[in-house]
Amino acid sequence: MKKRIAILGSTGSIGVNTLDVISGLGSRYVITALTADSSIRLLAHQARKYRPKIIFVGTELLAKKIKPLIPSGTEVVFGRDDLSRIVSRSDVDLVVFAISGSACLIPLVEAIRAGKAVALANKESLVSAGEIIMKLARKHNVKIIPVDSEHSAIFQCLNAIGKEFLTKIYLTGSGGPLLKVAKDKFDSLPRNFILKHPKWKMGKKISVDSATMMNKALEIIEAKHLFGMDDKSIEVLIHPEAIIHSMTEFKDGSVLAQLGTPDMRLPIQYALTYPDRAGGVVKRLDFSMVKALTFLKPDFRKFPCLGLARTAARRGGTSPAVLCASDEEAVKNYLEGRIRFSDIPKIIEKVLSRHAEITGPSLSDILKAERWAQEEARILCRR
Repeated sequence: MKKRIAILGSTGSIGVNTLDVISGLGSRYVITALTADSSIRLLAHQARKYRPKIIFVGTELLAKKIKPLIPSGTEVVFGRDDLSRIVSRSDVDLVVFAISGSACLIPLVEAIRAGKAVALANKESLVSAGEIIMKLARKHNVKIIPVDSEHSAIFQCLNAIGKEFLTKIYLTGSGGPLLKVAKDKFDSLPRNFILKHPKWKMGKKISVDSATMMNKALEIIEAKHLFGMDDKSIEVLIHPEAIIHSMTEFKDGSVLAQLGTPDMRLPIQYALTYPDRAGGVVKRLDFSMVKALTFLKPDFRKFPCLGLARTAARRGGTSPAVLCASDEEAVKNYLEGRIRFSDIPKIIEKVLSRHAEITGPSLSDILKAERWAQEEARILCRR
């Protein structure tokens, strides 16, 4: 039986890799829908190659521009309501969420309500609204399959030994481009240095988050919700080789790890084929070439975003949503040259300190908190 797939964010790094994996898996997978915000040239190329029934772009103007570039049988839609309708279509079995930021939240909720399988590469939705999302997934019997390499690793380990025996999670991370750079040198570095990750090729926003270690910080909260763990039982370890993608510790002291070459196509393929496995496109790990497996504790003073995430996780309520939204706005302003790199955690901290937290928030409360945090961060960036 064919698996019919919608990819939200098909022109980004995860989306492109997802299509590459699908090309290698053969005819069992059918692309029903592809979406992009503004990269219409690449989206048009993808539409011609994979011939989806429907594509989505961000605006009506872009919809008019892309229409002549795609097959006549492919429908073009735009606007946020259409994005929610795509994930609810009867001819979609699995939705791959490869879009970053808070734009993912409402379509994710709609996909779960429609009972779709979910392959999730978006951190922000679970960080901002993890309790709501996981409760909804349980209600509709939807399994959320993580695409992040770290959470995929944990997910795979827990498929070997039940979650009831889990006592600790080790989230590994390469340390990003600034691991060996002194903190007082950060602001003198060119933007292309910040964006050049030593192990992974990623989009600009997540590359900056990797440099500040906010990426790892958000993963703490994401893991908390995905695996039902207290954040005190989730430890971050710097692992520069990026061979071990994360580890799980169990009641008897046993530790299971998932290893592999640092290639995002591996967790993407597992999410697509779950619960099965298939021959893949990923290069096999050659252990004779692995000279060392190094582990270091992260420097919370050098990377204050890690501490900010711990604070937001323990406060709960709308604080994680504010953390996410203020980071999104601060990174945007950094990329546009309005603030320095070192300003990013300072702005997030200020926004968090000004936030009047709401406990037990509704989805509406979370969306309102996100809008408030973005505006607060925007004002601080202008100053």
